[in-house]
Amino acid sequence: MRILLLSLLALGFVMTTAHAKTAYDFSFQSIDGENLPLSKFKGQAILVVNTASFCGFTKQYDGLQALWDTYRDKGLVVLGVPSNDFGKQEPGTENEIKEFCEVNFNINFPMTEKTVVKGKEAHPFYKWAKQELGFVAAPKWNFHKYLIDGDGNLVDWFATTTSPSSSKVQKQVEAILPR
Repeated sequence: MRILLLSLLALGFVMTTAHAKTAYDFSFQSIDGENLPLSKFKGQAILVVNTASFCGFTKQYDGLQALWDTYRDKGLVVLGVPSNDFGKQEPGTENEIKEFCEVNFNINFPMTEKTVVKGKEAHPFYKWAKQELGFVAAPKWNFHKYLIDGDGNLVDWFATTTSPSSSKVQKQVEAILPR
């Protein structure tokens, strides 16, 4: 009986994520507590990045802001997703995170509330992305990046060590910007 119950629960997870066809099927809460459906960004490229304020890679906020400043008028949305999943490096409240980002990095791109991005409790978007692109593309640390095209399809991912200012990221972004 227990095996049957576990099988049904697993099937329910697969069916839930299987119904998701694009990133537009997912929604986050903004850092200000408002609903933030990814469908709001239809037709635009989206770079989804799990962030943390006290990480060795936190300086990537500068590159993310520069990417946003360079390409937002051409159709790119940078979406910061604060997460405390790796090394407990995002311990603050949403207000503290927002203030840290604004004061230290002049961040003005959209951000979500603090979100779980790995494991059983991961946000559905992250479960779907892992299912779509495989385990190798799942976040292994802070500042993991997913690139989504204007139709809501996952088109690439970038490891933590890939800077947002790298030519690799910029070329991929430019390749999928709306024409």
